[in-house]
Amino acid sequence: MAVLDWRGTQAPARRPVAVVGVQVGLLAVLEICVGLGPVGWAAGIGYAAVLSAVLTRALSRSGARSLGPANQVTLARAELVGGVTALVAAALAGRPVPVAFIVALAAAALVLDAVDGQVARRTGTVSALGARFDMEVDAFLILVLSFFMAGSAGPWVLAIGAMRYVFVAAAWAGPWLRAPLPPSLARKAVAVVQGVVLVVAAAGVLPRPVTIGLLGLALATLSWSFGRDTGWLWRHRPAGIEYRTPARLPAALPALPALRAGASPASLPAGDRSWAGGLLQGRQETAPAGMPGAA
Repeated sequence: MAVLDWRGTQAPARRPVAVVGVQVGLLAVLEICVGLGPVGWAAGIGYAAVLSAVLTRALSRSGARSLGPANQVTLARAELVGGVTALVAAALAGRPVPVAFIVALAAAALVLDAVDGQVARRTGTVSALGARFDMEVDAFLILVLSFFMAGSAGPWVLAIGAMRYVFVAAAWAGPWLRAPLPPSLARKAVAVVQGVVLVVAAAGVLPRPVTIGLLGLALATLSWSFGRDTGWLWRHRPAGIEYRTPARLPAALPALPALRAGASPASLPAGDRSWAGGLLQGRQETAPAGMPGAA
C-alpha cells in the first residue's frame, strides 16, 4: 500500500505546473515513438491537469509542504498511467498504436506499486491520505485498461474498471458504505489480479478463449470481493440518525420541539410527517474511509 508523506523535511512537493510538465514530456516522447494524435494529446493533458488539481487540493487540505520519497514513486506511477491513458485514447480513436507501448507502461506502473509501499514502510511515512492516492491511481489504470480490452473482449469487461466507481457513487446514497473496512490480504490479492490479468490480456500473448476466461475470472473475483465487503459493511452498519437535512426541514422547524418532547410523527401536520419519520428512522452517516476492492 503506497502512501503520501507529509513531512516538511522531505523533498519539496511539485507544483501543478511541474506535474503537467513531466506529463507533457512523456507525451512528447510517445508522440515521437508512436504518434498520439489530437485525441491522445487531449486525454493525456486532461489527465495531467486533473491529477495536478486533485493532488494540490489534497496537499493544501492536509497542510503539507512536501512529498516524501514513497510519494514521488506514487506520483511517477500516476504519470505512467497518464501515458497509458493517452495511448488508449489514441487507439480507441483509430490510430495504429503499438500494443507493446501500452503494455510496457502499464506493467511498469504495476511493478512500482510494490516499490512505493516498501519505501513508505521503511521510512515510516505511512498515511491514510497517501494510501488513498495510491488506490485511486490503481483504480484509474484498471478503468483505462478495461476500456482498451472492451473493444476486443466485449463491453462486459468495462465492469472490471467501473465497479469501484459504481461503489463510490452508491456510497453517497448509502453512507454506511463509507465505513472503514478491516485489513484483508484477499482484498489486496484481488486488486493485484485485476491489473495483472488486464495487462496480460492487452498483450495478446494468450489464445482468445484463455484471455476471455481470465478476464471472466478476474471479474468474478472482483465481484466476490466487493460483495463480501459490502456484506460486512451492512452487518456492521451503525444505527442512529441520518444527518442529511430534508428539503422540508426549514419550513417545519416549529415542529421540532414537539418531536423532542416525544410526540409521534403522526401527530404532526400531514406535510411534515414524511420527513419526521425519515429523520427518526434514518441511519447515521459515517466518514469516508477504506473502500472494497482497494489494494
